[in-house]
Amino acid sequence: MADILQLATLTIPLGQQEIQVQQIEHVEGGMPLLRLRIREGKRFTIFDMDAVSAKTLGAVMQQWAHDQGHG
Repeated sequence: MADILQLATLTIPLGQQEIQVQQIEHVEGGMPLLRLRIREGKRFTIFDMDAVSAKTLGAVMQQWAHDQGHG
C-alpha cells in the first residue's frame, strides 16, 4: 500500500488531457516519489520519479517556458 498526497491537478487546453501531480510514499518504507498521472480520454499514463529526476524535469520545463516568454 502507499499513501498518496494530491499536489496539483492541471487540465491542458489543447487536447483536454488531465495531469495529476501526486506524492507517493510506500508504507513499507523507501524514498518518496513524485507521480505524474496523465489521463487522455479513458487511457492513463503514470510516471513515478525520484527527486533528482523531478528536479531535472522541472528545470527543463521552466527553461522552456522562459524561452517562450512566460517566465
